[in-house]
Amino acid sequence: MLPNRPPFPPQVSVINTVDTSHEDMIHDAQMDYYGTRLATCSSDRSVKIFDVRNGGQILIADLRGHEGPVWQVAWAHPMYGNILASCSYDRKVIIWKEENGTWEKTYEYTGHDSSVNSVCWAPHDYGLILACGSSDGAISLLSYTGDGQWEVKKISNAHTIGCNAVSWAPAVVPGSLIEQPSGQKPNYIKRFASGGCDNLVKIWKEEDGQWKEEQKLEAHSDWVRDVAWAPSIGLPTSTIASCSQDGRVFIWTCDDASGNSWSPKLLHKFNDVVWHVSWSITANILAVSGGDNKVTLWKESVDGLWACISDVNKGQGGVSAVTEGQQNEQ
Repeated sequence: MLPNRPPFPPQVSVINTVDTSHEDMIHDAQMDYYGTRLATCSSDRSVKIFDVRNGGQILIADLRGHEGPVWQVAWAHPMYGNILASCSYDRKVIIWKEENGTWEKTYEYTGHDSSVNSVCWAPHDYGLILACGSSDGAISLLSYTGDGQWEVKKISNAHTIGCNAVSWAPAVVPGSLIEQPSGQKPNYIKRFASGGCDNLVKIWKEEDGQWKEEQKLEAHSDWVRDVAWAPSIGLPTSTIASCSQDGRVFIWTCDDASGNSWSPKLLHKFNDVVWHVSWSITANILAVSGGDNKVTLWKESVDGLWACISDVNKGQGGVSAVTEGQQNEQ
């Protein structure tokens, strides 16, 4: 720790605990755009939606359609209505929609040969597009074309052995905040990142309607468990967080607009597998959860060093600020 750098003050408190009544392990929990609804999914094969306004927890829907553990849920942007996607060990992706207060299955995708591990909606600017990563090594892109129809594009063999995570780049041109506006609509290039059992993070971009591998990011020494592309307001730097079975979390940054040169910085080496990484909406805080049953929050200081600002013990819901000494022991 630099002698002149003050420690970050504790900034976290547990505001609500939800008893989901799931009958088995919960694998994911996601708030909707407005922060009023919580979707959860579990090994009990169900997806549940709760109204969590004003500290309450009212079960709105108990969605049954999967035949295996449900790994992940993802809310679409509300401009498309109340839509939730879920993916499962049963090889299926289900898209659920609320119509007149009732949640129904609106589409089921069965194009994968193995567990579907991750689903992520594209920025709403691109339309209703869902990326799905599977243990069969492929990534599918489901695009809503209207009238209840979905178009499917598949990247076969995106990751050998399997894909564990997908995360879209924001629909913001890097550097657009400080460059002079030209008056014309920016030329958005669709990109997303993926992580796999080949220990790689890959970046994909769409060219002439086809998906091409743009970059291969190598730093992890074991399966990449999660990737998270940071939100952007148009600053020149693009940022991706990745975590792995190897216990490491890397922050990848790219400063050139072409997106060709990414450099990794080790955030921390944990003593156990790291399952998930997630950015705050302003992209200045990264949440990391791992096999030690803790969630730690990290923030980058002015000198470019990442520091742990607090940790939350998942089971107890307790929060503590982490001193530099504790941080080094983790």
